[in-house]
Amino acid sequence: MKRIIFVSITILLTNLVVAQNISEQLFNLPNVIFNKVLTPVGYEGAYELKIKQPLDHNDKSKGYFYQRVFLSHAGFDEPNVMVTNGYANSKNRISEPAALLGANQINIEHRFFGESMPDSLDYTYLNLKQVAGDLHHINEIFRTIYSGKWVSTGISKGGQTTIFYRYFYPKDVDVSIPYVAPSTNGLEDKRIYTFLDTVGSDECRAAIKKVQTRLFENREEVLPLLKWYTYGAKLNFNYLQFEEAFEYAVLEFPFSFWQWGSDCADLPTNETTIEEVLYHFVTVSGLDFFADKSMESYASHYYQAGAEIGYYGYDISEFSEFIKALPNDKNPSAIFMPNKMKVDFDNSVPKKMQKWIKTKGNKFIYINGNKDTWSVTSERPQKGVDALWFFLKDKDHGAARIENMTLKEREQMIAALERWLELEIE
Repeated sequence: MKRIIFVSITILLTNLVVAQNISEQLFNLPNVIFNKVLTPVGYEGAYELKIKQPLDHNDKSKGYFYQRVFLSHAGFDEPNVMVTNGYANSKNRISEPAALLGANQINIEHRFFGESMPDSLDYTYLNLKQVAGDLHHINEIFRTIYSGKWVSTGISKGGQTTIFYRYFYPKDVDVSIPYVAPSTNGLEDKRIYTFLDTVGSDECRAAIKKVQTRLFENREEVLPLLKWYTYGAKLNFNYLQFEEAFEYAVLEFPFSFWQWGSDCADLPTNETTIEEVLYHFVTVSGLDFFADKSMESYASHYYQAGAEIGYYGYDISEFSEFIKALPNDKNPSAIFMPNKMKVDFDNSVPKKMQKWIKTKGNKFIYINGNKDTWSVTSERPQKGVDALWFFLKDKDHGAARIENMTLKEREQMIAALERWLELEIE
């Protein structure tokens, strides 16, 4: 009994020393505020940090803001995974790469989202170069604590961020793992239209179009029902008028259908009532995405899309006769600029990145789902580049993950990681 008690006390004291050591290390970091948070399973400690960042990494006289970061500490000599979020991030989730590697995880909220906001929002300082500068600064800080290898990873827009970070700072990390990351061509990437015209079966695509057509044809019956729905869901429409939001949502339907892995077998038939069609519609596309709350939450995202990154639009060639609230002489854009501001689009940085990655994009692992709408815009395999590209069969934007890889795919990925990181993965 005494031996058991002694061992338990020894373990407890060891854990306390480890916690004190990492806490002391964090305390000594300049311009970093931190608090303990719930420790994920398998980790020795976890913290929420606020890291002081310059608005302009080239001119620090422009002012500062604090960027929210979550640290999950596994060990000072373990590998390190930087999670490059594309949006707000209020929870400390452990990523697949961090779990796979038993790594420390540094989970970084994107500038100008969530709590990582300056006192006065000036979108002049929201660009890819400044975002990469934030990540580089965080990497420099934690290199004073951790000695292991470095990996960056992110999902969707966070995956984009992973790619651009590596472009600007190719030596910061050893491996980059972007998931379902778009690499768009312009404000209206027309590859989206080709994908939606060819994905799945002819019957499924016809059934999707039938849903859209029935909603448009029955708009006088549909709109009052949708208003009851938006009232119950407490959705407000000031940025877009209600009927504008309705038309956008109907046009969005096929994009969302494939992006989030909806089942063709669940599509309404000719015998389905309009109420049932409407129910299916709001579960797949709906109006939430086009309500004021969403416009506010994703304002910074839309600014980046409209100013630099690019995005997609809606092909109305088969629906122009039904368009009443939106202009029907051109394809509407899916970009909703904050305060409807006007900016000059300049995608010179994405173009340079796409050129760079074709010859210098080594040690990347791209994970995509072949049924995800965004997959058509993803980076493609290049000869002579030491990288891996996975297009997981029948997987969508939310399911294209390591856990859903085949055994062969997983073995291929682990072999590459072991080679690039010079370590053995258990």
